[in-house]
Amino acid sequence: MATKTMQDLLIEDLRDIYHAEKQIAKALPKMAKAASSDQLRQAFETHLEQTHGQIERLQQVFEELDTRPRGKHCDAMEGLISEAQEMLEMGLAPEVQDAALIAAAQKVEHYEIASYGTLHAYATACGLDRVAQLLEETLQEEKDTDTLLNKLAIGDVNKKAMAAGGKKAA
Repeated sequence: MATKTMQDLLIEDLRDIYHAEKQIAKALPKMAKAASSDQLRQAFETHLEQTHGQIERLQQVFEELDTRPRGKHCDAMEGLISEAQEMLEMGLAPEVQDAALIAAAQKVEHYEIASYGTLHAYATACGLDRVAQLLEETLQEEKDTDTLLNKLAIGDVNKKAMAAGGKKAA
């Protein structure tokens, strides 16, 4: 068995996030439809557009590495999306569901931030400057989305959830 290199590790992790992004692209329309907040719905729709761009960017990375773009099943993303689906089936008040949707989306964003941060570090270590640049673009988009979701939660959604009966009687 041939010894695996740092670039092999990079490619394995790229395949994982590639599959994760495709799972996200399928889940975001459902999350947007489930949102009662117009701002939250718009954030999900905008992130869906970004996700399609991120998938294209990953295809560019595979091309830079002279590797066929293909995914490797991402169990972590499957679990995060499954948790979000379970939350949608809880029968929450719409405003409370929006708060839960943000929490689920931020879990996804944090996974992506960790993944792209690691991939960027691997590409940098391998001296793959163009690959690192492409991954940095996506990393920044993921951080920006997380920041937006946090602002929506703190500035509006969580307050509406509390006003709608988000607090359980003692």
